Amino acid sequence: MGNFVKVYLVAFIVFMVIEGIWLSLVAKNFYKKEIGYLMAKSPKLLPTIFFSFIFVFGLVFFAINPALVKDSWSYALYSGSILGLVSYGTYDLTNHAAVKDWPLKVTIVDLFRGVFMSETVAGITFFIVGMIF
Repeated sequence: MGNFVKVYLVAFIVFMVIEGIWLSLVAKNFYKKEIGYLMAKSPKLLPTIFFSFIFVFGLVFFAINPALVKDSWSYALYSGSILGLVSYGTYDLTNHAAVKDWPLKVTIVDLFRGVFMSETVAGITFFIVGMIF
């Protein structure tokens, strides 16, 4: 269990750095332009924190730890990208199907974002953990 916590903490930090870059450089203007009519004036912090904890847990459990056991960086990237596609795909495709005027552009960007985010966090975490533990 101790090793899981260490890996989780590394992954969480990596995730938050990448998420911070995304939110500060791209997301704010992109989402405001595309779905501003749906956005709250300020984001709700608690659901954001819960998502981050749960998503990183999934990355560690399904992608990073198995990659560490296999000693395979390519497994970290591959399984991380699959988890990102499934997770972000569930959200965006459901919105695309159910939310009136949900832009296809947002769905496509978010799918790529989910894959990129997940494989990047999994890969970077794999290398960091390999170097320090």
